[in-house]
Amino acid sequence: MKKSTLLLTALSLCILLHAQRSPAYLNPSLPLETRVNDLISKLTLEEKIKQMNYSSPAVEQLHIPAYNWWNEALHGVGRSGVATVFPQAIGLAATFNDSLAKAVATAISDEARAMYNAAIRKDYRMQYGGLTFWTPNINIFRDPRWGRGQETYGEDPFLTSRIGVAFVKGLQGDDPRYLKVAACAKHYAVHSGPEKTRHEFNAQVSMKDLWETYLPAFKALVDVKVEAVMCAYNRTNDAVCCGNTYLLKNVLRDQWNFRGHVVSDCWALSDFYQGHKIVTGAVPAALLALNSGVNLECGSTFPALLEAVKQGLVTEKKIDSSLAILLRTRFRLGMFDPPQSNPYNKIPETVINSQANRDLARKTAQQSIVLLKNNGVLPLRNDLPKYFVTGPNATSIEALLGNYYGINNQFVTVLEGIAGQVKPGSQLLYRQGILLDRPNAIDADWTSGEAKNADATIVVMGINGQLEGEEGETIASPFNGDRLDYNIPEHQVNFLRKLKAGHNKPVIAVITGGSPMNLAEVHELADAVLLAWYPGEEGGNAVADLIFGKVSPSGKLPVTFPKSLDQLPAYEDYSMKGRTYRYMTAEPMYPFGYGLSYTTFNYSNLKLSSSVTDKTKTITATVTIQNTGSLAADEVAQLYLTTENAGANMPLYSLKGFKRIRIRAGATAIISFTLTPEMLMQVNESGQRQLLPGKIKIQIGGALPGKRSETLGAPKPVEAMLTVR
Repeated sequence: MKKSTLLLTALSLCILLHAQRSPAYLNPSLPLETRVNDLISKLTLEEKIKQMNYSSPAVEQLHIPAYNWWNEALHGVGRSGVATVFPQAIGLAATFNDSLAKAVATAISDEARAMYNAAIRKDYRMQYGGLTFWTPNINIFRDPRWGRGQETYGEDPFLTSRIGVAFVKGLQGDDPRYLKVAACAKHYAVHSGPEKTRHEFNAQVSMKDLWETYLPAFKALVDVKVEAVMCAYNRTNDAVCCGNTYLLKNVLRDQWNFRGHVVSDCWALSDFYQGHKIVTGAVPAALLALNSGVNLECGSTFPALLEAVKQGLVTEKKIDSSLAILLRTRFRLGMFDPPQSNPYNKIPETVINSQANRDLARKTAQQSIVLLKNNGVLPLRNDLPKYFVTGPNATSIEALLGNYYGINNQFVTVLEGIAGQVKPGSQLLYRQGILLDRPNAIDADWTSGEAKNADATIVVMGINGQLEGEEGETIASPFNGDRLDYNIPEHQVNFLRKLKAGHNKPVIAVITGGSPMNLAEVHELADAVLLAWYPGEEGGNAVADLIFGKVSPSGKLPVTFPKSLDQLPAYEDYSMKGRTYRYMTAEPMYPFGYGLSYTTFNYSNLKLSSSVTDKTKTITATVTIQNTGSLAADEVAQLYLTTENAGANMPLYSLKGFKRIRIRAGATAIISFTLTPEMLMQVNESGQRQLLPGKIKIQIGGALPGKRSETLGAPKPVEAMLTVR
C-alpha cells in the first residue's frame, strides 16, 4: 500500500473516531431532530426550563454559551450600537415597494450578522446582541390614536402582508440550511392599543373581522416560514393571547402548520395574574402558557414550571417537546456548528453603516415621503437669495428616529440636509422658533419677520417620539404613548399662522410623525405640505432632495387621515365598522393611497383577460399609464376591488395589487396585475372565505378611488366590471 494511501486512511479513521467521541448535537452531518433531541437528553430539568427564558444561561459542561433572545430590528439593528437607521416602518410602507423592503431587510440582516460575529469573537453575549429579532410588527393600524402604529405597515392587510413577507425574506436569507437571522411576526393577535390598559385589555372581535382584517398578514408570514411568532399582552375574545388555545393551537399550529417557536411579549405571562387576573399565580400562569404553545418566555414566570413538575401538574416530556421547537431555531442559526460551515459568518464588518446602506436609507426615505399639498411652489430652486428654516423638529434627531431605533454617527437633520444643497451666494437662516409640545416661555414673534424677508420658509413641525410611541418611552405624552388628542400641538399651528401672515412668500411645511394627525389648518395655510414620517439617518438629505427637485415625491399614505376623531368609533372598539378606508363612509382629510407628484399621470385603457371568472380562473388586468407632465417620476399604481351588492359589513374597497414604476416625461407604460380566485373572495360572518357569484368592480389609479382623492389632485382611476359565476 502506498504511503499517501496509508496517510489518507489514518486521517479518515481519526475523523471517524472524533465524530464518534463528539456528542451528536455537535455533529452537523446528523439530522436536525437527532441533534436537538440529543442535546435535550443531556440537560437537567432545571437547565431545560432556564433555556426557555429569553436570557438563556450558559451550560458550561455541554459547551452551550449564554444566549439572549431579545433583539430588535424594526428599521435597522436596534439598541445595539452603530448601525444604519432606515425610515421607520410606517415610512417603509409608504413606499408601496416590497422589493425595496426586502433590500432594506437584507441590509439590516447583513449588519446584524456582522455585529454578532464581531461580538462573539470578543465573547460579548448581551441583550440586543443576538440573531433572533422580534421584528416585524404586522398589527393593523386600525386607529390613529395608537402610539405604536408607527411600527406597523399601516391599516391594510394586503399591503401589510406584502411588505411584511418581503421584510421576513430579507431578514432570514435564502440559504437552504441556515437562517441569516430569525424574524418574528408580532403581536399575535388583535393588538393595537390602548397602550395604557394593554396588560388587562380584552379585545372583542367578530370572526369576520378577525379573518378579514387582523389575521391575513400573520398567515402570509407563516406561509413564508417566519421563524417566530410573538403572542400579545391583551386578551382576544376573553382569552389571553399567550394562553389562547384557538389562536395558538387551532389556528397557528393546526390550520397554518406553523413549525417555528412562539415567544411571549415581555412579562405578558405575569399579566395573567397581575393584570387580567385569570389565574392566581405564577405556576398556573406558566402552565397555561406552556400548554397553549408558548416555547420561550420574555419575563420571569416560566421558572415556576419546575414547581409544576414537582407537583405532577406537567411532565418533563411536555417541557422537552416545547424546548425542542425552540432549540431548532438556535441550530438553524448555526450556533452549534463549526463557524466555517455557515456562509453568514463570512459577512464582513465593513457592511455596518456602509456607504451602500446609507445610500439605501436615503433612497428609502425619498420614496417614503408623501407630498400632501403643492400649490406650485415646489420644487424650489436652490439658488434663491434667502431661505429661512424653522420649527421644533428642524434640528431634531428624535424626529428622524421613531421608536426601536439604532445609533448612528452621522444623522442628517432637515436643517443639515437643506444646508447641504443651498448654493453658495444664497443666505440660509435658522431659528427653532418654538418648542415641540408647549408654548414658549418667551414670545418669538420676530420669527414672522424672518419669513417675510426670506424668499422661502421651511417650517419643520409635527410630533416625534416624545409624544407618541410605546408605553413608558414617550416622556412628553400624557397618554402612555397614545395620542388621544388628534391635533398637533395648537401652538405649532399658531406659529404657522404667524409665519404666513402679511406676505405671499412660499411657506413649506414638513411634517414629522408616525401616525395620522389633524393637518386641516396646516393644509390651508402652507403652500406645500410634505409628510416625512420618521425618515431615518438620511432623512434630512431626502427631504432636501424632494424640496429642491432632485427627486419627485412618490410616497403614498398607508393609512387614512380622518378629518377628526369624531369620524371614528371609540378607540377601545375593535369592530372594523367605520374604520380604515375599507369600511369608513365619512370623507377623510387624506385618503389611503394618496400622494402627489411633481408631474401628472393619466390612467386609461383598462383591459381584463376575461370579463367572466369562477373559482378556477386567474384574471389579468392591464392598464396604460402616461406621464403627462414635464418630469420623469415614479408612480404607484394601485388596484382596488369593490364587490357590487355584497350586502352589509363588506369592504367598500379592497387593495389587491400595487406596482411602482418610473415613467419618463411624456412616456407611456403598460402594466399588468394578476387576480387569483382567492383574491376575489369575501369573508362571511363566520370567518370563512367564499367566492360569491355577482359583479366585482375593478379600479386602478394612483390613490383610493373616490371624490376626495380627485379633489386633492390624484389622477382619475379607470374601472372595469368582472362577473363571478
